[in-house]
Amino acid sequence: MDGGEITRSVRRADLKAVSEIRRALRELMRHRCQADCAEVAELLITELVTNALVHTEQGAEVSASLAAARLRVEVRDYASRRPLPYVPTADDGTHGRGLMLVQALADAWGVEVAGPGRGKVVWFELDGGLA
Repeated sequence: MDGGEITRSVRRADLKAVSEIRRALRELMRHRCQADCAEVAELLITELVTNALVHTEQGAEVSASLAAARLRVEVRDYASRRPLPYVPTADDGTHGRGLMLVQALADAWGVEVAGPGRGKVVWFELDGGLA
């Protein structure tokens, strides 16, 4: 059973678009996901989109789809380099925790590099939690 899909393009440095993407994801999940799953999804999509905009200095393509009992979110940017593991220090405040959150909270996640000049996709999936 198809549960729906969203796709969005985000312009370079358009951090205001992050809240619009959260709203679109919230609407996609409304009546289809349990509240705790929706909250985790909103947090993780925020982290991935923000990372793409801040660390690549380019735009991003965002997609999310619901199918069966799984939510999949993909964020494509146009930098081919893989995200580097980062271990934040106490002085970092909230900086540097995005991928750590994805790793800790997603049921599955990964990075697919498309090749030079073609960018990469950072994705996560959440199981269960679907109504």
